[in-house]
Amino acid sequence: MIVMKDSKKEEIANEICALWSPLDDEERAMISKELTVEQFRKNEIIYDETDRPSRMMFLIQGKVKIFKDGISGRNQIVRVIKPVGIFGYRPYFAGEDYRTTATAFEPSVVAFVPMEIIVELMKRNFGVASFIIRHLAIELGQSDDRTINLTQKHIRGRLAEALLFLRDSYGMEEDGCTLSIYLSREDLANMSNMTTSNAIRTLSTFANEKLIAIDGRKIKLIRIDALENISKKG
Repeated sequence: MIVMKDSKKEEIANEICALWSPLDDEERAMISKELTVEQFRKNEIIYDETDRPSRMMFLIQGKVKIFKDGISGRNQIVRVIKPVGIFGYRPYFAGEDYRTTATAFEPSVVAFVPMEIIVELMKRNFGVASFIIRHLAIELGQSDDRTINLTQKHIRGRLAEALLFLRDSYGMEEDGCTLSIYLSREDLANMSNMTTSNAIRTLSTFANEKLIAIDGRKIKLIRIDALENISKKG
């Protein structure tokens, strides 16, 4: 972890404040004063499931995965974060330690605001409270959907869903086809609730069927309509 210079903090503070506009000058000052910004290297841990939550986290730049250790040391990716996404705050409201671990998919910049400041802003400004409640509600709905999909869909449906989820979360490169995130086969398997070997075989099958094209860790989605159909049918 590398602490970012103060020269960037004001710009980042303004970006965070824009999420909750309108804030008055005093509320903006509360965020700017307590804000800290850190840079994380690829695969560096941002928080661990044994940590006690004390700060709300804002992904300013990069990509973050949130996962939980599973049986036999296999991880399950439960969520991915894109800029500007908030994370790491739910356990604070629940009075719990973290149940997951967050690491950087790639070099990332994360801003932190103490939860005491967030709670004070929620008391003062209904817009902040409404934003956080809505964000929690959306995450709960997405979690419900993923639970059903990961337990009831077949391997092809789970992998197709994962590829479409990555498209929706991170978008495409300039060619309009290549996913803008490059995952290891293990990470892709952990997103899809399957073994790495099954992920590799299913990717190869998709490539043979001309649904995708593979170049190392780059994946190009060729027939999105077919992938959507596979995901829908499970």
